[in-house]
Amino acid sequence: MGRTLQNTMINLGLQNACDEAVYQLGLDMEELEEIEEDAGLGNGGLGRLAACFLDSMATLGLAAYGYGIRYEYGIFNQKIRDGWQVEEADDWLRHGNPWEKARPEYMLPVHFYGRVEHSASGAKWVDTQVVLALPYDTPVPGYMNNTVNTMRLWSARAPNDFNLRDFNVGDYIQAVLDRNLAENISRVLYPNDNFFEGKELRLKQEYFVVAATLQDIIRRFKASKFGSTDSVRTVFDSFPDQVAIQLNDTHPAMAIPELMRIFVDIEKLPWDKAWDITKKTFAYTNHTVLPEALERWPVDLVEKLLPRHLQIIYEINQRHLDHIASLFPDDVERLRRMSLIEEGDTKRINMAHLCIVGSHAVNGVAKIHSEIVKTQVFEDFAELEPEKFQNKTNGITPRRWLLLCNPGLAELIAEKIGEDYVRDLSQLTKLHEFVDDDLFIREVAKVKQENKVKFALYLEKEYKVKINPSSMFDVHVKRIHEYKRQLMNCLHIITMYNRIRRDPAKLFVPRTVIIGGKAAPGYHMAKMIIKLINAVAQVVNNDPIVGSKLKVIFLENYRVSLAEKVIPATDLSEQISTAGTEASGTGNMKFMLNGALTIGTMDGANVEMAEEAGEENLFIFGMRVEDVTELDKKGYNAQLYYDRLPELKQAVDQIKSGFFSPKEPNLFSDVVNMLFHHDRFKVFADYEAYVKCQEKVSELYLNSKAWTKMVIKNIAAAGKFSSDRTIKEYARDIWHVEPSDLKIPPPNEPRDAGQDKTPNGSAA
Repeated sequence: MGRTLQNTMINLGLQNACDEAVYQLGLDMEELEEIEEDAGLGNGGLGRLAACFLDSMATLGLAAYGYGIRYEYGIFNQKIRDGWQVEEADDWLRHGNPWEKARPEYMLPVHFYGRVEHSASGAKWVDTQVVLALPYDTPVPGYMNNTVNTMRLWSARAPNDFNLRDFNVGDYIQAVLDRNLAENISRVLYPNDNFFEGKELRLKQEYFVVAATLQDIIRRFKASKFGSTDSVRTVFDSFPDQVAIQLNDTHPAMAIPELMRIFVDIEKLPWDKAWDITKKTFAYTNHTVLPEALERWPVDLVEKLLPRHLQIIYEINQRHLDHIASLFPDDVERLRRMSLIEEGDTKRINMAHLCIVGSHAVNGVAKIHSEIVKTQVFEDFAELEPEKFQNKTNGITPRRWLLLCNPGLAELIAEKIGEDYVRDLSQLTKLHEFVDDDLFIREVAKVKQENKVKFALYLEKEYKVKINPSSMFDVHVKRIHEYKRQLMNCLHIITMYNRIRRDPAKLFVPRTVIIGGKAAPGYHMAKMIIKLINAVAQVVNNDPIVGSKLKVIFLENYRVSLAEKVIPATDLSEQISTAGTEASGTGNMKFMLNGALTIGTMDGANVEMAEEAGEENLFIFGMRVEDVTELDKKGYNAQLYYDRLPELKQAVDQIKSGFFSPKEPNLFSDVVNMLFHHDRFKVFADYEAYVKCQEKVSELYLNSKAWTKMVIKNIAAAGKFSSDRTIKEYARDIWHVEPSDLKIPPPNEPRDAGQDKTPNGSAA
């Protein structure tokens, strides 16, 4: 979520008033804003997307709740020591959190372990351990519409009789100390991005948030006029008309068997009725196609922790496979592929298959990704129910990612096309009229230059490196992962360095290359990549021949509040994943909206950005998905590229020989070995096209006016990538609710009785 203060002032229309008031108290608002900690309760794109979605849902007047875990420790703080990443705990609550309100009156029990008793009256889950879920509510204000939604995060608490009810005569002190065991559930965020780690505590976290949330939703449904009761029993027929639940990846997949358990075991609905309601309630968003990221939980772990849920999953699977067998008799291979249970050394539950079978809609997050989901990853399921599969291209909130972080540009745009674009970003197309307006071109360039000077001062303060603010700011910020190919950027830096040294007199377009991002603490290769970037920076930044022509900065502890500083100052945005691996990306959109040009592959939302702005207005290079597939068929041989390309050979040899690590010549042998023998992401195959494309970038940068014209064309084409557009599509195609642009009257004005009705029947 990042910081909340400035976003709240903007959405309430209070920023100028607050700035002025604080100034009159002799304080500086910006200094005050810098004191607030980021709420870093997610890992990367997926968590930030949820935050943008909350802003858009409130702005569109949807009655929507964001549910999650109130981690005591969020994503680790990253320190760079001697070029290596070192993790520190993110004690973000140390000074309290003024934006949250504990709601103990809504505390709910969550059960674990135990066993299942079957009887004539049905199944009962007994002898469980209980953990209490305490909700904390954070307000989510819409933009200038007097709407405030809620983000409800659950914290784990031990019940007061924890470890004391089992008449353990003795150790009262130990029993109280053991309360930590229960409360550890919400202690810390698992720091993996695009990687599955099958740990028991992680499964506990996933079930904890799901069980508390579903109880909360059902309590709210029963209290509403829709939860009509026939004598004692609630009638749940209208449940899917009143409730829509969107599963953000498979992490909350246990919600599907949990809702079935509530309906069948507790509310005593017949299975078929319960299943029909469940499917109509859930929809699933897939966020990755990397096999190592797909959740596959061991059956024996689920059996120990959630024995009733395992039985329900088996029953879902049995009925699912019976259905497929009826359509494809004797196709045992298809049954194996489509089963929720994977046989093997250890039997596992494929959570994506559970989500597909248990949802009425499945979507990818960019056109190209949704196609890959349909035709490759889940092709058997899409063949069965093609109408279930959709695309919902990701977006970003223009409130945080333009108004808040780039007020200079936001104001310049408002002067030309009015202020309405903030709620309807498609209006940015009106900027096309000003592409040839010399004054506007100069003003856009001036805002960018001011942002660069400000960020250069920040860098000089933090990193003690002299930055040339007229150099091209070439920025690559995102989680560190092999598929995102920070290594390819690194090879380009080394290539530029070698060219400067080979011919110091030759014209060279000066660059400041900024790379930032966190590596999962257990991801060895990602940590080596960080060390390599820092080792290269050490050499480049201290070479007198290079001088101010090339500087390399590794940006420490990349997070939302730092993104808000670097993105508005960026000239060139690096989006260079191997085609077919980045589901969408959202950083790409933030840079486009803030006046950077993109160098990128035809991957994720880059494809649609090129479609909107015109491919000639992005620097697109490298293999397309078809080329990657072709190369896989043929067999990727890295050695061929190394032998054929002298500059690539030189760069790789320098890494290999210890040119960048003279005290430890073999330091990067793992990296080099990977690049030659098991590089799944084919860095060498795109190197030549990348370097050539970078030459075109430098050439255009020399012509400031032509560069800025291209920038304006990009901003004018960025409208599609508002999360408001994305959420309208979810609302209409999946949740079946209508966004409302009714401005609720402020609380100090009396309301008409007619205005009291909620504009939308349903809650998402």
